[in-house]
This record gives sequence, structure tokens and C-alpha cells, in this order.
Amino acid sequence: MGILAWTWILVGISFAIYIGVAIWARAGTSKEFYIAGGGVHPVLNGMATAADWMSAASFISLAGIVSFTGYDGAVYLMGWTGGYVLLALLLAPYLRKFGKFTVPDFIGDRYYSNTARIVAVLAALIVSFTYVAGQMRGVGIVFSRYLEVDINTGVYIGMAIVLFYAVLGGMKGITYTQVAQYCVLIFAFMVPAIFISINMTGNPIPQLGFGAAGHDGVYLLDKLDGLSRELGFTEYTVGSKSMMDVFAITFALMVGTAGLPHVIVRFFTVPKVKDARVSAGWALFFIAILYTTVPAVAVFARTNLIETVSNKNYAELPQWVANWEKTGLLKYDDKNGDGIVQYVADKSKNELKIDRDIMVLANPEIANLPNWVVALVGAGGLAAALSTAAGLLLVIASSISHDFIKKIINPSISEKGELWAARISAAVAVVIAGYFGIHPPGFVAAVVALAFGLAAASFFPAIILGIFDKRMNKEGAITGMIIGLSLMVWYMLKFKFGIFDGGKAAVAGLKADWWFNFGAGGISPEGFGTIAMAVNFVISLVVSRLTAAPPQHVQDIVENIRIPSGAGEASAH
Repeated sequence: MGILAWTWILVGISFAIYIGVAIWARAGTSKEFYIAGGGVHPVLNGMATAADWMSAASFISLAGIVSFTGYDGAVYLMGWTGGYVLLALLLAPYLRKFGKFTVPDFIGDRYYSNTARIVAVLAALIVSFTYVAGQMRGVGIVFSRYLEVDINTGVYIGMAIVLFYAVLGGMKGITYTQVAQYCVLIFAFMVPAIFISINMTGNPIPQLGFGAAGHDGVYLLDKLDGLSRELGFTEYTVGSKSMMDVFAITFALMVGTAGLPHVIVRFFTVPKVKDARVSAGWALFFIAILYTTVPAVAVFARTNLIETVSNKNYAELPQWVANWEKTGLLKYDDKNGDGIVQYVADKSKNELKIDRDIMVLANPEIANLPNWVVALVGAGGLAAALSTAAGLLLVIASSISHDFIKKIINPSISEKGELWAARISAAVAVVIAGYFGIHPPGFVAAVVALAFGLAAASFFPAIILGIFDKRMNKEGAITGMIIGLSLMVWYMLKFKFGIFDGGKAAVAGLKADWWFNFGAGGISPEGFGTIAMAVNFVISLVVSRLTAAPPQHVQDIVENIRIPSGAGEASAH
């Protein structure tokens, strides 16, 4: 059977499972809609957390960005993996013990202020919509290739699917759906990686294969370095970013992870604080399976790509090139008219334009794997994108219905009314997310990285100081969040999208204008979350020390959530 037939079969089966699970686990109460009733087993919650965490950026785009940037792409691996460890060890148990399942709810109660709650709701919406834009873009890319429709149509299909099981099932439906999606995405990621590792090195373990010698006796990384040099690209194992920017991006991704609302809420879907810690450990294990495989997939894809297309006759290129040309994500422009593909670093001579988001999806085709493996990767990409999109949409819905409507606008709203408000909010959010998927601000991983920077600049200081600093008050938290978030948004708009300089930064990428440019390149928009976060910390601490201390009962709560005793059965609620 062809790729299209296999895609319909595998995507159809997986979608039937997702929808069936959503119907079986549909939410009947607001507690089930927000936190799945708090009764999910830690291992299952670990799988759901991993699926929530490993978005389209992880499955589709991460290996793509590493394959194109080599050593520089390691910042994403280090930042996102280290960030989850930081969240699991430093924040999750304390937030779980505090008992507030949304970040705005925690900030509103901890800082005894509806103003703080509103600022947190606004920040949650900005972070979540930036993040979900990348997921919907990923859905469109997968559908455009595997169902042979244009990207916009792919986004519309994804919107319909997410709308169904997120609005109907809430967190309960999403959690059990994400367990199924994790199984699909990890199987889809590992199977081609294992096949390609065997084909290229004879080693069935991808994590070891990409550092081994190929069948020609040359180590794979040495071969890729040589191919890169010949074409004028930076050697794969040599970085081009400044160490300052590497640190800034890595740290922004780490602390941004700790402020992501859709991941934090996962620690409330289990019965006890102890279960939250256990599920965090399982999630890290499930995440590590994919993240340790990403560098191998990146090397395999880049090597196969260069050897397949560089200096080859265009008319004799394999079918996968034509398949991806139909999507518009791969373009060939024969500049010298000789029919030979010139794939080189020099933009004036380069004839092949490749969207880095296609690398994982195209990898099985490039390696000439069976059609069912190619289709399986498509199903995995959809599972990754849809699982995270659903989690983010639920955060958006809960921020509006629970944190804004119930806590501020109408405290007396009935549970049924709150549930309807949440579902309507989720439906509106799907439409907005679809718009951003059709008009994305960049490739998937870069868009998601900006969301982490926004979370770092706004939430992380307020959460960490709210847990570990009894003296932190509402004035400090509110001022810090507003200034940190505003600074990050301004820097992002100026240097990523060129909003304040006539579009020059967006077109030319004016790195010379980046802040802290001491001849080493400055700090990129993806890394600026670290600077904005530091400013947030300083402003928060200074303002809190110049204003009145929090009420005594708030200080007592802070003291209580840091005490390890009672973290098991006694703190089940």
C-alpha cells in the first residue's frame, strides 16, 4: 500500500482511540474538567505529562533544529530537559501542597490580590496562545504532507479534533487521551530511529549509533562535519552562538518550564503530594526516551539529506522530494540552469530551501523506509501536537472560567455554569489558536521557545518567591510580573518580528542590535527571558522590601507548604 493509504489507516485508528477515550472519560463536574477528579494513577499521569510536555516542538521540530544548527541546537535539549527536572524537584510538590491547580489561582491567593490574579491570567493567556500557535502549525504541516491537503486545511482538521475531545472531556478526557497519544508518539519516533540506526551503523540503539562508525568505517559525526565543510556550512559539532547566548537560552527554557501552566496543573490530577512526586519521576523517564534519541535522529536526517540531494541531478531525485515540494515546505530553484542541485551555505548560490520542521517527518522517506513507517511518523506527529494543544487549551479555558469569571466576575456562579463557561472558552481558544497556526510567527521550535521566555519573565519569580520568601508581598509580585512580561514582549516584538523598526529585525535578523552585544553576538529573543526574569526578581524584591509585609496568615501558609512532614496521606487534599 502507498503512504496515503497507510496514513488514513493509522491516523484513523489513532483518532478513533482518542475520540473513544474522550467519550468514555468525559467530564461531568468542574473538578473532572479541571483536574480529572484528582484520581489518576501516578504512572498513567507520568505518561500523560510526558505527552503534554513533548509537543510538536519536541517531536517534529526539535530534531529538525538540531540537524540544521548542530552543536547550537543543544541549548534546546539542555533547557527543556533540565527545566522539567527543576519543575519536578523545586516547585511541583509545593504547589501541589498549596492546593491551587492553576497558576493564576496560586498567585491570586498567595498574594491576596485580585489584581495579581488578573495579571497572572493575562500572562497565562499570552504564554499559552504563543505556545499553542506552534502546535497548530505542527498539525497543519503533518496533515499537509500525509493527507495531501494544504497547511491551512490541515489546521482546520486539527482544530475540529482538539475541539471535540478537549471541550467534551476536559482534563479527565485529555489525561486518558494523552496516555494513548504518548504510546503512539513514542512508538512512532523510536521505530524509524532504530531502523535508520541499523541501516547506517549496524547498531540498533540510536543513542549509541549516531556516535559510531558507519558501514564505510568513518564515524558518522566525522562524516557529517566533512560534508558540512564541503558545502560551506559550520561544522556540525562546532557552535556558532556566543556562550552568553547559549547560557541565556538554556536558562530561559529551564525556568520557563517551571512556569508553564499546562505542565503544573498535571501535578493536581493525582490523589496525593507523594503521587505528584512519583508521577514526576515517571514523566522524566518517559520524556528521556525521546529526548536522548533526538540527537541521533538529527544526525541521521542531516547526513541522509546531504548525501541524497547535494550535487545530484534534480530529475533523478527520489520521490520524497516531489512529495514535500507539493506542501511548499521544500523548494528548488535552479539558479544556474544546469539541473544539478546546489545545496550550499552561500545563499546567493543555494538552490534548495528546506523548512527545518520537515526533517523528522521526511526522515523515514529520505532513508527509504517502508510506507507504513512513514505513515506512523505522521500519526506520531499528530499525537504530539494535539496532546499539547489540548492541555494548553484547557489552561486557557480554566484561566477564563475559573480564575477570571468565578474568582472575580461572578463568585456565585453555579458549577454547571462554570463548566459551560470553561467549554465556551475552550471553543473560542481553539479558533484563535487555529488563526495563529495558519499565520505562524516562525518555525515550531522557535515559537515555542518564545513561550518559555514569556513564562520565565512573568511566572517563575512570582512562583519561586511565593514559595520560599515569606516577605514577598502583592506589590512586589504584581510590579515584577508586569515589568518582566512587558520587557520580554517588547524585546520579542522588536527583534523577532521587527514591530518597532519597520520590520528590519524580522527580515535581516539584526543580531548586532541585540542587547549585551560585547562583540560576541548579544542575547537573542529566545534567550532574553533570562534577562527579563532577572529584572522581575530584582523589582519584586526591592518593591516588597519598600512596602508593607504580607498578612500573618499568608506568611503562615508559606511556612506550612515548605514543611516536608505531612506530604503523604495527611496532605492528600
